[in-house]
Amino acid sequence: MLFSTLADGSQIPVVGLGTFSSKPEEVLQAVKAAIEIGYRHFDFAYSYQNQKEIGIALKEVFTEGKVKREDLWLTSKLFCHHHNQADVINELKETLTDLQVSYLDLFLIHLPVWFDINYFTIL
Repeated sequence: MLFSTLADGSQIPVVGLGTFSSKPEEVLQAVKAAIEIGYRHFDFAYSYQNQKEIGIALKEVFTEGKVKREDLWLTSKLFCHHHNQADVINELKETLTDLQVSYLDLFLIHLPVWFDINYFTIL
């Protein structure tokens, strides 16, 4: 597996599994299958609405001893209407709860522009 070394010395796998547009009922099996074939980097986001199922998959592979938490690189993203300090903390806590892990390796700003979700209709 190829890694890229970050400024702090952390090594991030250069290939990861993104979970955008993954249906909740399918993503659980996709994550487990990806771990089986060697994926160690996973990309999630609050807005994908599938983190709870991903958390179930992670708990299962950890319990089965297939991988340890520290063997994976987990990335999630802060949604663009949660940029105030309280919302950042709450979304991070919710993400950790949904994923059933105690930490993320990377927590990104999904879109660096804030907008009021009440003015948009999400299709």
